[in-house]
Amino acid sequence: MIRKVKPQIRVVGFDDGTFSFSSKLNRERTVLIGVVMKGSQEVVGVLSRWITVDGRDATDAMIDAVLSSRFKDLRVILLKGITYAGFNVVDVERLYRETGLPVVVVVRKKPDLVAMENALRKHFPDAKERVELLRKAPPLLELIPGKLYIQAVGLDEETAREIVRVTTKTGLIPEPLRLAHMIASAVMTGESTRE
Repeated sequence: MIRKVKPQIRVVGFDDGTFSFSSKLNRERTVLIGVVMKGSQEVVGVLSRWITVDGRDATDAMIDAVLSSRFKDLRVILLKGITYAGFNVVDVERLYRETGLPVVVVVRKKPDLVAMENALRKHFPDAKERVELLRKAPPLLELIPGKLYIQAVGLDEETAREIVRVTTKTGLIPEPLRLAHMIASAVMTGESTRE
């Protein structure tokens, strides 16, 4: 349990690499990068795994990355949304339960859940299970009106807000997520893209 959010709180932020439409058709893989930081100031390490585009392995990859890492003092997992590599939906409750770490999901645009559910039903034979994962995610909380939203599992709203504040250096997105995005895009395309 997190009683007080310290400026040097150890967090890991996950983001995925880019992928092409053809990689969706062929169920190829993309990189999943986790950046471990002390607050927003110091990078302590980087984790990586490969996940299947439109697959069902993002949750397992994150659990494995956290539990098998040398970083035993992690306090929080930050996610950039709950879908990775297309529609590889993260089971945030399971991620929290199996790692023992609270999860804070950060998104810049409010997701259109109806459109997501319709796309899942149209393209996936296991749409029912994927839709259930979307629906069981915690409610979306508006952090900055129209610009930043969060979801939290394993901690209260105020603590989640404070974690986002403490881990953000510039812009709106926490630094571990910003760096994970840059590293993942560089791995997949040879050059980082802007967050």
